Amino acid sequence: MTPEQLVACIDFRYIDDALTPAQALDLLRLSAGTRGQREAEMLRDGFPAYTTSAGWLGYSDAKIAALAREAVAAGFDHLKLKVGANPEDDLRRGRALRKAIGPERWLMIDANQVWGVDEAIRRTNALAEIKPWWIEEPTSPDDVLGHRRIRESVAPIGVATGEHIHNRVIFKQLLQLQAIDFCQVDSCRLGGVNEVLAVMLMAAKFGVPVCPHAGGVGLCEYVQHLAIFDFIAISGSLENRTCEFVDHLHEHFVHPVQVVGGRYVAPNAPGYSAEIKSASLERFAYPGGAAWMAAEHPMAEGTPMAT
Repeated sequence: MTPEQLVACIDFRYIDDALTPAQALDLLRLSAGTRGQREAEMLRDGFPAYTTSAGWLGYSDAKIAALAREAVAAGFDHLKLKVGANPEDDLRRGRALRKAIGPERWLMIDANQVWGVDEAIRRTNALAEIKPWWIEEPTSPDDVLGHRRIRESVAPIGVATGEHIHNRVIFKQLLQLQAIDFCQVDSCRLGGVNEVLAVMLMAAKFGVPVCPHAGGVGLCEYVQHLAIFDFIAISGSLENRTCEFVDHLHEHFVHPVQVVGGRYVAPNAPGYSAEIKSASLERFAYPGGAAWMAAEHPMAEGTPMAT
């Protein structure tokens, strides 16, 4: 699509005080002439990914370290750790992950909105020893001013958020107030690809890298298109950019995502990679699917439900 066609897809209501159609057009035209080079780069090298699969809450320190070493061996340079439970546990687990990946790789921490603003500042600064690249969702996603205060108080640790931000207006405010360092658009939280385009263009105007969220069913499949498009057509840069990868549930998709060497392989099938296998739909359809029937009547399939 041409820059003009892309701008025509976007609803600028409520955001034209931050980004006008003319400004969006200028941003898209700026990189239009070199799109082909970046497309070739994505087809050759793929888009850099980070993994959350090594650092879930509930994993033992030994499991975190083992999974982290496996991820590094697989080519990942960015790994994320869930935090927000006991402070001593967070620091101990963070030390284990940092030791496993070494000082040269990127470690991110994610609190999943569990803290208030003051606690977020205290708890994030208490983890500065493990050198986090960002703190993700340190507080309520609706608290724009809180994010700005956290960002000012925990620097040089960056602040990342976006997976639960449900419209372009909140993103606009976060960007206008310089409240975030990383914009984590979610392919299913916003109002479709059109609204995602608006947010990515605002992020480009304010110089904030887009690092999409993908920690859910199908989100890796969907969001790879958005991350690659942002690089090819909008930002033109991979600096401080990475896209989340979670290694589960891909077997239910007709065109599952591929990550090789810590990078998303550019998809070549048409569409949004969103088609679920018919067998999976039948099994998990609510309420009559076999999985739900087994949950209601554990012996219905002959054995207790295992999942």
